[in-house]
Amino acid sequence: MAPASPPARSAGAARPTAATRPRNRKQLIVDAAGRVFSERGYHTASMEEVAAGVGITATALYRHFPNKYALFAACAHLMVDGLVAALDEVPSEAPLTEVLTAVTRVTIAHRASGGVYRWEARYLEREDRRRLGTKFRRLVERVDEAVQRERPLPDERLRAMAALGAIGSITMHHTSIAQRRAEELLVASALRVAATDPAAGRTAARPVELPARPVPRTRRAEILAASVPLFARDGFANVTNGQIAEAVGLTPSALYRHYPGKIDILAAACLQAAGLLAQGAEQSLREVAADPHDAVVALAATYVAYSFEYTELNSVAEAELAGLPAELRRPVVLAQREHIAVWEQQLRLARPELDPRQARVLVHAGFGVVVEAGRRLRWRDGAEHREAVTALVVGALGL
Repeated sequence: MAPASPPARSAGAARPTAATRPRNRKQLIVDAAGRVFSERGYHTASMEEVAAGVGITATALYRHFPNKYALFAACAHLMVDGLVAALDEVPSEAPLTEVLTAVTRVTIAHRASGGVYRWEARYLEREDRRRLGTKFRRLVERVDEAVQRERPLPDERLRAMAALGAIGSITMHHTSIAQRRAEELLVASALRVAATDPAAGRTAARPVELPARPVPRTRRAEILAASVPLFARDGFANVTNGQIAEAVGLTPSALYRHYPGKIDILAAACLQAAGLLAQGAEQSLREVAADPHDAVVALAATYVAYSFEYTELNSVAEAELAGLPAELRRPVVLAQREHIAVWEQQLRLARPELDPRQARVLVHAGFGVVVEAGRRLRWRDGAEHREAVTALVVGALGL
């Protein structure tokens, strides 16, 4: 008996393969990749991890992106493209609140992948960095126009950058908070930053005494001190053992007598950064009265001073932490959480209406202000810059 013929397909029926393949697969891949790159770092992440996050094979992934770099570049542009597009839809004379709300909504929507833009973009090739910089300048210009309409000041876009830093901070931590509440907190924080006169920080502020810069007295300490500027300049993954060894006058093989591997040098740098910051915060809190407001201002001034004094060390610790193996990352993360807890406690004493999650979000917003304001000032150190950024942080916190 001949097999039965398959039933005829109606003219309007979709093919099964087309029905099961999402039309926005490329976008789904970029979204998944952004999360992986943010969590793991560019060099540690793999195409297999990205493919698994989308539920496809690595072979299928390569049909959309020829290599990991091409996918990474697409991820790096995703956030800023979304921000520019959102602002293009906002009327040119719209109030600052509307402008910042549009930015905040896009940022929260891409929260899991935003770290790619913030830190990992250092691994982009020159042309991609140039394109990304052009887009970001357009974004800053649009925000600055709205800031200057609300409160004109000759601050050279410092408040616009700082406000964007407060908003962008949501991509750098995992505090669980409702989307609507996060939006309200971040927009309000950014508005306060925009309303702050950076010159207001030039008051009779208490000078910040940071822990003394560590003096390398051992070969191990010399290796660490020489590695940090290299990691900050070129990115950890691009620095070779040969470069580190040359910087301290050793052969590459001699490094292993002091550190098991390059990754252990990075872990030591991250721990040193956390330790110096904790010491500075503890010292500052000892020197202020019991008033919570003064305590938070002291913490802000200390964090700003630390960021300007130890710019290279701090940037390495922030940018490269994700690439550490779990066992090396754990003690650094614990130290960071302890530091955040100190801020959270003091901020809630100063602002009792905040719950722990809200306070944590605002603390990170303050950190974000320092990052972007410092970048705007090219980390040129001096009392005037430190005081200006401290004023912006205090504004972000709502004191």
